[in-house]
Amino acid sequence: MFPYWFLFAFFALGATLFRSAPPQPAPLSAAAAAPVRPQPHRSAMLLLGALLIALLVGLRYRVGADWETYEFYFRWASYASLGRVLQLSDPAYQFLNWSVQHLGGEMWGVNLLCGLIFSWGLWRFARLQPEPWLAVLVAVPYLIVVVAMGYSRQAVAIGILLAGLAALGRGASVVKFALYVGFAALFHRTAIVVLPLVIFAGERNRLLNFLAGGALFLLLYDALLAESVDTLVKNYIVAEYHSQGAAIRVGMSLLPALLFLAAPKRFGFPLEEERLWRMFSYAAIGFLLLLLVLPSSTVVDRLALYIFPLQLAVLARLPLALASEGLGRLLVIAYAFLVQFVWLNFAAHAAYWVPYRLFPM
Repeated sequence: MFPYWFLFAFFALGATLFRSAPPQPAPLSAAAAAPVRPQPHRSAMLLLGALLIALLVGLRYRVGADWETYEFYFRWASYASLGRVLQLSDPAYQFLNWSVQHLGGEMWGVNLLCGLIFSWGLWRFARLQPEPWLAVLVAVPYLIVVVAMGYSRQAVAIGILLAGLAALGRGASVVKFALYVGFAALFHRTAIVVLPLVIFAGERNRLLNFLAGGALFLLLYDALLAESVDTLVKNYIVAEYHSQGAAIRVGMSLLPALLFLAAPKRFGFPLEEERLWRMFSYAAIGFLLLLLVLPSSTVVDRLALYIFPLQLAVLARLPLALASEGLGRLLVIAYAFLVQFVWLNFAAHAAYWVPYRLFPM
């Protein structure tokens, strides 16, 4: 377990030492928000942390419940044509497998590339937050340790979406965000479920955003997901697959959703970001309702991963939202510690992650 706790300690220490400046009143719009400019040494250390994440994700060996599936994909790419590989599923991920195989590489090369893309997206998103170290710390126990080290394709998709959300925070259009979604969907098709949340959160040129974003959503759905819907329904909903602990993981996003909806102004988001996280919060509540009515918890569990950015954005601002900045920081660190401790020691599938192993080179 040492690598997991080392990663946690690295970002917990950073969150303690590299504190943000006192919070300022929320600007009237995202355009009026002053960009977050961390000091050079803090930025360099955060980048070092992102590289550490990429290395731990990329150099792991037989870590994660889906390891054998990914190993099959990699081996199959050694003798299948590129056309057949791309038809298998998630073409961007399969292209990585095929490329690394034909360059004479090993599976850790694919994992390292996936880890770099994921870490890049997380780093871009965190740098936009007033407390970037806390944002990454919140991601460590589950998004990094479990998702990035267990579900490679979906982790890359989430990393790209995080980069897209960071672009939105810097003033990018819904159409540009849709391009991020399209790229993410090439690694995991279900990533397109995030696009409607952004479309409905937009205020400026709402009609134009709705029409353009809606058209792009339909285009992506038809191109990437339409043919898979029947398979998804049969494999998850009809078969009534269940994920142990799904309610807990959905609850992890429900907690920041309720905190945010209770007092959105206290978190100091620019108005456009406030509308965005309001939509994500509503989605967190919606996933809880789906968990209660759908016969399969697995499909809800996997789709709910896409609202994980809500946890990073809201919980990392808790020190700014509470009267006591120190208490807020301590609560977030204690919460992240509790999640990691419980998961590594008591989760039903933790044995697939423990112990952490390095790829034999």
